[in-house]
Amino acid sequence: MFIYTGVRLFTGMRGSVFIVTMLLMLLLRRTAAVAAGNPAQWGSSAGGTCGVKTSSALFREPCKEFVVTYEQLKIMLSSHTVQLFDVRSPDEFQGGRIPDSTNIPLGDLEEAFKLTPENFKKQFKVDAPKKDDDNIVFHCQRGRRSNTALEIAHRLGFTRARHYAGGYSEWAEREGC
Repeated sequence: MFIYTGVRLFTGMRGSVFIVTMLLMLLLRRTAAVAAGNPAQWGSSAGGTCGVKTSSALFREPCKEFVVTYEQLKIMLSSHTVQLFDVRSPDEFQGGRIPDSTNIPLGDLEEAFKLTPENFKKQFKVDAPKKDDDNIVFHCQRGRRSNTALEIAHRLGFTRARHYAGGYSEWAEREGC
């Protein structure tokens, strides 16, 4: 029904009005985001992501500037300059983990990042990340959940957060775990 209605609208004058209306709505959304000073909404629903279509649905992959490579993560870990959050389930985390990572399951992440610094430290035994920190890195098994975590963090104002796209799978393979 929707497709048929859309096809009918694209015929004749009403189709032109429909197209112009849709373009104006898109333009107004981006203009409002720019006016509000919120670059996180200029091109996508979450900051720092680039829309990439997959066969199943729209999956947003982070732009390269928000992806940490295996080599970068190794350096960050060796210099103790990373706040590494594993967003897998507690069972997955217990089954194998990247050293110095803190487990916050994806379903709990938003509430965890809204906690006061005191409550965060009490619950997770590490200092709470700050919105301007540039050393926040999320990871999961293969990168999808950590990508979602990245979008959540960016939406909450942690706009410099990144994610390790290779996830624990790549880590375990390269580390021989």
